[in-house]
Amino acid sequence: MSRFSFGPVALATGIQFRLWAPHQRRVLLNLDGGGSHEMTRSPDGWHHCDVACAKAGSLYSFILDDGLIVPDPASRFQPWDVRGPSEIVDLDSFACNSDVWQGRAWEEMVFYELHIGTFTKEGTFLAAIDRLDHLKSLGITAIQIMPISDFPGRRGWGYDGVLPYAPESTYGRPEHLKMLIEAAHKRGICVFLDVVYNHFGPDGNFMPDYAPIFSDRHETPWGSGINYDGVDCEPVRRFVVENAVYWISEYRIDGLRLDAVHAMADNSGAHILHEIARRIREAAGDRNVHLVVENEANDSDLLRREDGGGACLFTAQWNDDFHHALHVAATGETFGYYADYASNPLSIGKALAEGFVFQGEHMPYRGAKRGKQSAGLPATAFVAFIQNHDQIGNRAMGDRVISSLPDEVIRAVAAVYLLSPQMPMLFMGEEWNAREPFPYFCDFNAILNEQVRHGRRAEFSRVPGFAADDLLDPTEPSTFEAAKLDWSKRDEQSGASHLEFYASLLAVRHKRIIPLLKKLGRYGGALEHREDRLVSVTWRLIDDRRLHLFSNLTNEPVRMPDDAPDGEEIFSLRAADGVIAPWSVFWRIGV
Repeated sequence: MSRFSFGPVALATGIQFRLWAPHQRRVLLNLDGGGSHEMTRSPDGWHHCDVACAKAGSLYSFILDDGLIVPDPASRFQPWDVRGPSEIVDLDSFACNSDVWQGRAWEEMVFYELHIGTFTKEGTFLAAIDRLDHLKSLGITAIQIMPISDFPGRRGWGYDGVLPYAPESTYGRPEHLKMLIEAAHKRGICVFLDVVYNHFGPDGNFMPDYAPIFSDRHETPWGSGINYDGVDCEPVRRFVVENAVYWISEYRIDGLRLDAVHAMADNSGAHILHEIARRIREAAGDRNVHLVVENEANDSDLLRREDGGGACLFTAQWNDDFHHALHVAATGETFGYYADYASNPLSIGKALAEGFVFQGEHMPYRGAKRGKQSAGLPATAFVAFIQNHDQIGNRAMGDRVISSLPDEVIRAVAAVYLLSPQMPMLFMGEEWNAREPFPYFCDFNAILNEQVRHGRRAEFSRVPGFAADDLLDPTEPSTFEAAKLDWSKRDEQSGASHLEFYASLLAVRHKRIIPLLKKLGRYGGALEHREDRLVSVTWRLIDDRRLHLFSNLTNEPVRMPDDAPDGEEIFSLRAADGVIAPWSVFWRIGV
């Protein structure tokens, strides 16, 4: 039942319960239907007891010295939310065929980010299974699931989870999650999970009552940092590292996306990120398992390839720089952090060729230097997108601004990033130009709900032209309901047309781009500095061929230059004799 330090362990007769609670002298186990049991305390702060009558399906909780009743921090399931009792789950008894699945090569990934609660009307793991055939026919090879660690209430983005081993109960049971993963694997689709190891949510987290889970030396934008390098940090580190391994080994997840790793402060000799990556690689064995980071600091050291371009600590990073540059060109928005990209007409090309736009340079809006050199990294070290949960949800109204643009703009943007050698990612519904917003939503207690409302009003009061009264209330159920995808729009004329175009792009990617990716070598592309504002990037292949992107991502036509790259045209959009029309894109393979 468990091969991990935390959580219940199956014995020959009964179950052993364990809780690391060094702040508590005495802890009782409360077993539903089985009474209270005194737990034995070890000098290192572990409390444990063996109970013969406990079994899979039993509910239990812990009673602290002061009478506070808490769930297991490593609970495998919380049927009554984060304040209720934990349930013993035996995942080993769930029959599945995923053991034969070995994953897919990284170069084959086409990501599709989704939020379980809004991906379908039902908002469950089981309901998501019914949409996998749609994703397969579209050309998706990997779903990227937003965090599912149990969070308080019935709705949330998942980044305020407090019980990292327990799948969110409103989405279904652990067995249902396993069924979703197995169904995806049967269709050749990998499953990636977004995990949060930089903070715990503020509502329903009882761990500080009995263990030194937080650091008094590190702060994050969401509160105290996790204790990765202070007194008694070893069990805290183990709790997090084993959680990452748990998803890979127990659920056969194909990879993780680690949220905001720049906020995972650790001044110890071995950074927690390195330990997570090492342990996952060991647990994966021969399976293809991939690790992706979100890193606001753009620390390219995490992505460095060993000599020969093979093994690496982390496989790739979400490329926010590319998104920001492409967003500015498509929308004309230059407020906030977009201002740093509006001032550089070469931003799109540099982000495509080298990964980061800013590689140690000073950023005027942020008022600081950011990033490290990334030009020596292959394009496949970056995940490219024009929509994701952050870039939609962190807007005042959670609107998909891209969906309101003219079709020629939307399609040009898609043709650039879906055929790029970087790894593409769609956000759910993008393929039929879904108009549903994806605003931030949550379901905390009354005090925290008011703090969230106040904080977001203050944050967006600085956005030009925005009135605080227009802000959607993130705590209202209607805000959550508005984010649910309307799948009927997919089959309407406009939706079907967009879907056909996206599917055709991904067909080109699978047929012509993916076979080239292993021939890219270990370096990025070359950006051509042009005065006509055309974006021209070339990637040299190890067989001496070249992949060329040539595009006009502006509203003005440009005369076709004499030095336009030639070669076999594998995709063109809005071509015209002698003129490159606005929002034209050409992909060619030449020598």
